[in-house]
Amino acid sequence: MPMLSDPSTKYLPYPEVPFPEGYIRKWPAKRTTVAPRWLSTDLRDGNQALVNPMNNTTKLELFKLLVKIGFKEIEIAYPSASELEFQFCRDLIENNEIPDDVAVQIITPARADLLTKSVAALAGAKHAIIHLYNATSPVFREVVFRNSKEQTIDLTLNAVRLLKKLTEEETARSGTHFTLNYCLETFSQTEPEFAVELGNKVLEEWGRATPDDPVLFNLAATVECGPSNQYADLVEYFSNNIKNREAVRLSIHPHNDRGTAVAAAELGLLAGGDRIEGCLLGNGERTGNVDLITLALNLYSQGVSPKLDFSNLPEIVKVVCRCNESAVPVRYPYAGTLVFSAFAGTHQDAIKKGLDAQEKRWKEVERTGKGIKSWAMPYIPVDPKDLGYSYENLIRVSSQSGKAGTAYVVKQNMGLDLPRRMQVSFYGVVQTECEKSGKEMTTALITNAFKMHYSLSAKPMGRLHLQSFRFFPLSPSGEPSSPISDYSDEPFSSASASTENQESLVRFEGQMIIDGKPRTIQGDGKGTVAAVLDALKSDLDLELEIGETYSDTTNADNVAHAKTATFVELLAPGSSPSKSGAGSNWGVGVSSDVATSKCRALISAANGLANDRHFPRARMVFTPRRSPSVQRQVSDVWLKDVKLRTGHSVPKTPDYERTDILASS
Repeated sequence: MPMLSDPSTKYLPYPEVPFPEGYIRKWPAKRTTVAPRWLSTDLRDGNQALVNPMNNTTKLELFKLLVKIGFKEIEIAYPSASELEFQFCRDLIENNEIPDDVAVQIITPARADLLTKSVAALAGAKHAIIHLYNATSPVFREVVFRNSKEQTIDLTLNAVRLLKKLTEEETARSGTHFTLNYCLETFSQTEPEFAVELGNKVLEEWGRATPDDPVLFNLAATVECGPSNQYADLVEYFSNNIKNREAVRLSIHPHNDRGTAVAAAELGLLAGGDRIEGCLLGNGERTGNVDLITLALNLYSQGVSPKLDFSNLPEIVKVVCRCNESAVPVRYPYAGTLVFSAFAGTHQDAIKKGLDAQEKRWKEVERTGKGIKSWAMPYIPVDPKDLGYSYENLIRVSSQSGKAGTAYVVKQNMGLDLPRRMQVSFYGVVQTECEKSGKEMTTALITNAFKMHYSLSAKPMGRLHLQSFRFFPLSPSGEPSSPISDYSDEPFSSASASTENQESLVRFEGQMIIDGKPRTIQGDGKGTVAAVLDALKSDLDLELEIGETYSDTTNADNVAHAKTATFVELLAPGSSPSKSGAGSNWGVGVSSDVATSKCRALISAANGLANDRHFPRARMVFTPRRSPSVQRQVSDVWLKDVKLRTGHSVPKTPDYERTDILASS
């Protein structure tokens, strides 16, 4: 049968709440500034909705988790329904599993024959709450129970009267303090005037409500039949008209039939609600009860302490899902595995910029002592670390991602902060790989692609591999002298300043592995960079020019000396790279010495431009007498397992050459 073209012929809209003429609602102008009282119904309302209800051992595990999270009121059973439920109550009490500051609640219908066992189940507890309920809406009164309003009132008051007697006797016997929680089942479908009338009669019959020992009224949206604003109107109407309001606490109990239980609960609090009843992850009949995790963390994200601890949310979710034999959708608020993940390039770019900006802002707060380290992040409303997540899952790279995503992964896992145009260039590599596989590029795959593309290895990975090198100063006549021992501070340029004289000429001599064979290349220039470029041109016929350059400092946890990461772009003479990086190639070099990192970056970049070109045969190279005390050698073990991290200055000593740029290979 198809959907109706005119559903008004079958479905009635929700009725208006009968506020006085000219009445101005209070709840739209309010804000929630403190946490409500929380009641977990996981062990009863949630349990009854499971395909395979929990056994008492599993219920005890979940009870202990609820106590650990911080719940002070927990509904534990329907003791008159089965011996198993009754025994669970007794086990908790007799085995001293209930902390002194935790009240346990049981549920019972307003039936005289079930009340005695319900009260007996709680004997000996320090604080017990009786959840007494009966359905009050017209469809239940007239169709299910075939009762009039008057008969419904009589049924309710008779149960309250007996419950009062039984609890007074049990208090005298065991000292247990009892609180009444009267539930107007199907409140959201009950006439507002009748709900208030019944509530006032219950309050009068109980007779012992005070501000210090209030009666709870459970305003249950047993079936969510109207929008959240209508539920708030119902709560505000009841709050305005119930008598002895200071001795009454309104308990909000939304279900999720329309998918708006969280909104209804939040608006219900604004409308006068004092307490929230629900389940972790929204477990419950049909579409479920309201999710207490979402509600609590919504408050938390607004700077309001929920008084519940979800610092290890992944573990909490794991326990709840195991106990309930259920699963959580990956996009479920806060608890889903992908809620703190971004795949889209625009999202990733915003998050990366947000993290960088926030880091600077927080450092300024630390430096000045002014302001607070407030969380302000695009797309991420709450810090994942507060909930037990790391940032590793924050940016996930697929074919829909962009340069910022891959750059973030490289920075987080290799300590290398790539310049913008290099980000664009490297993402082209990642995107190609991603499109080939049709799958997500994991952190390990991105890291490996970076090392392969930029030949970052202690062993040859491309056609060109730098094993070691030396620089010699050249005399005005061009004769080399002893190798240079310190050249760390040279600016990155292929030519020296116009004021530089002839004495600044240097010779580069590099021990290389070229196409798998040892070879020495040599070149002269004004400065180390120009000398390396001259060697590539004169010995390998690779004529290249410097494009964009960038350097950053990194530091490893287990190495005392900082390192320099150099990024250099090389291109053919006369060409100019596009914004996308086409027409040029980037290289990366890392070392505790600036000049060494430059040399490695130049050879790395040249590797990408060598392609399949033919290199000239090796020529004779002048090798001056070596001086062991000042000889410059670069070990093949410069890429060992040390983790890079940014933010430290570079020492001029070249004695430390290790880095973990290959840590995950």
